[in-house]
Amino acid sequence: MNYKMFFSLLGGLGLFVYGMKLMGEGLQKAAGEKLKRILEVLTTNRILGILVGTGVTSIIQSSSATTVMVVGFVNAGLMSLSQAAGVIMGANIGTTMTAQLIAFKLTDIAPFILAIGAGMVIFTNKKRTRDIGEIVLGFGVLFVGMSMMEKSMKPLAEMESFKNLILTLGRHPLLGVLVGLGMTATVQSSSATIGILMALAATTPNFGLNVALPVLFGDNIGTCATALLASIGTNKNARRAALIHLTFNVIGTIIFMSILPIVLRVIPMLGGDIQRQIANSHTLFNVTNTILQAPFIPLLVVFVNKLVPGDDRDDNAMALEYLDKRLLETPSVAVGQLVKEVVRMGNIASQNLQAAFNAFIKQDERLVNTVYDREDLVNFLEREITSYMVALSNTALSEQQHEIVTSLFHVVNDIERIGDHAENLAELAEYRMDTKSSFSEQAITELKYMFETTKYAVDTAISALENTDYDAAKSVIEVEKKIDSLEKQLRKDHIERLNRGICNPVSGTVFLDFISNLERIGDHSNNIAQMVLEAE
Repeated sequence: MNYKMFFSLLGGLGLFVYGMKLMGEGLQKAAGEKLKRILEVLTTNRILGILVGTGVTSIIQSSSATTVMVVGFVNAGLMSLSQAAGVIMGANIGTTMTAQLIAFKLTDIAPFILAIGAGMVIFTNKKRTRDIGEIVLGFGVLFVGMSMMEKSMKPLAEMESFKNLILTLGRHPLLGVLVGLGMTATVQSSSATIGILMALAATTPNFGLNVALPVLFGDNIGTCATALLASIGTNKNARRAALIHLTFNVIGTIIFMSILPIVLRVIPMLGGDIQRQIANSHTLFNVTNTILQAPFIPLLVVFVNKLVPGDDRDDNAMALEYLDKRLLETPSVAVGQLVKEVVRMGNIASQNLQAAFNAFIKQDERLVNTVYDREDLVNFLEREITSYMVALSNTALSEQQHEIVTSLFHVVNDIERIGDHAENLAELAEYRMDTKSSFSEQAITELKYMFETTKYAVDTAISALENTDYDAAKSVIEVEKKIDSLEKQLRKDHIERLNRGICNPVSGTVFLDFISNLERIGDHSNNIAQMVLEAE
């Protein structure tokens, strides 16, 4: 193979993969919120999970992308392992659509299809028409790439070394499996390597099914590499989901390799040329594999639980619970998960506020340390959520979703400030213990009352955010006014007690700092409530 052939093959492969991506993105945009609803109605029903996986992969034209998305859903707690297994099986069926399209041999009219798609994208202002234009354009680019690959491979048929390689693969089917596995693991797309396989079959006389099928089965194992790489750094359940994908395809390959002579006799009976036979083999492999293994999904789950034992749950772990970068592939789902993560951050800040107050009243040093540790988690969440929102803002969000993300930037900042004020209260508790400051019963009663009012404002604001509760948000606005009045009144009363000598100056300073922090917490609660009301 000279460099011109090699460059032509690479160029054709690049166009092929780009065409798939363009077509998938166009289909995804045209589907819009429907894709989100498809994912949201997912239940533990295996058949429904398989249908969802098939449908989503048919839309985005990549089983690897669907499986990576599933790993993200499992990592974010959106999907159980049993649900994930069904979707992964369906994804393998959905990805066979690409090979079936290739087998229609539309390479002769591909430039015309490409021209129509380009015209729709360039000469229209309607979003819907542009989305459909992207689908058509991607379709054309895919077949132009396929045509380039076929032309680049024609000279291979005359090369003696290539003929010997074909004969070797025909005599050693397991070697063909390894070749397919290695190719797909490298290219990270089974559709791309099957496209190369079909291009070879179309241009090489001796490249029969006996050579193509083992490579095809190896392709299905190789495509698992993408999900396995995506599962690095995720929780244990997400790693288990990636292993289900691998286990499913390895078992299927073992089954089909053991009955290879039967498959070689059955496929030609379905008719078509060698390219259509390869496409039919790909579909038959994945449909049969799913039918055979779907009833045993619970056993697959048990198996991967044995491979990756242990539990993930740690409420205070420095980790995001609901967000995963793989969810950025489906921005509408990511926005919903973002709200959950921000609410989680708010609840942690509220818990810290309570712990700080308890540390002050009980003069408990252990609780002070708990506040400091939890504040580290609040700060971590603030950094990670903000970083995620920046990435999410650069995806294809609707106008409403973009407004939600923008408002959450401010909410996250307000929650982080509430966490800072909780830390300030813990520092005041520590100072009270160090200086052995005492407070009158009246002062403690006033602090308790103002704290309970402020805590109510924080919790109600977070609840309003979580449930989009406008009435709750309005009540926070009213409570915040009460907090402001309380702060002024308590400050005035306490200064009078200081003047009369009822409280000592050190305790007085602590008291005033305490109510000042509570008043500012009330302001941040008010800000969160205002954000909820603006959404209305």
